Amino acid sequence: MKKIILLLFISLYSVFIMKSQNVYLINPSENIGTNNWNIVNDDVMGGISNSEILINDKDNLVFQGYLSLENNGGFASSRLDISDENIEGVKYFEIKLKGDGNNYKLRLRQNNRRASYSCDFQSKKDEWIVVNLPIEKFRPTWRGYNFSNYPDLELESVNSLSLHISDKQEGKFVLEIEYVKAKE
Repeated sequence: MKKIILLLFISLYSVFIMKSQNVYLINPSENIGTNNWNIVNDDVMGGISNSEILINDKDNLVFQGYLSLENNGGFASSRLDISDENIEGVKYFEIKLKGDGNNYKLRLRQNNRRASYSCDFQSKKDEWIVVNLPIEKFRPTWRGYNFSNYPDLELESVNSLSLHISDKQEGKFVLEIEYVKAKE
């Protein structure tokens, strides 16, 4: 009887621990989130902004480039395919980053939706910080417009995560990321 109770306790404990684990979506030092990136800049609409994703010598992900307002431009972004990740039940995203003082966005896209769900975060120039982005702060947006009457974000349908800079912040930008965690 003691063995059965012990096995039951271990099983329940394992389920609880597994359910409450954090999910790294980006962690280059563990080779997580380093592949399957796509660059999407304003050149799709005639702009001339540019960006790239790279892994630096400190094993951090770097999103960098130049944001131009010429030719009605003004955004640069990079998308990571996370369709194999289960982020259902996540309450917030934690990002450890060093920036340039610019405002950035973390965006989530779903398979079946035109809009993405976006949350802004502010970097500090040349300073490592940790930001927490609660799920309830993500708002549906499309091409710079916010939607008020749009379906709620369905985490089980999210297939990509993106880093985005816009909002008329012309010039060079550099965002260094040690990790992005989805947390319960």
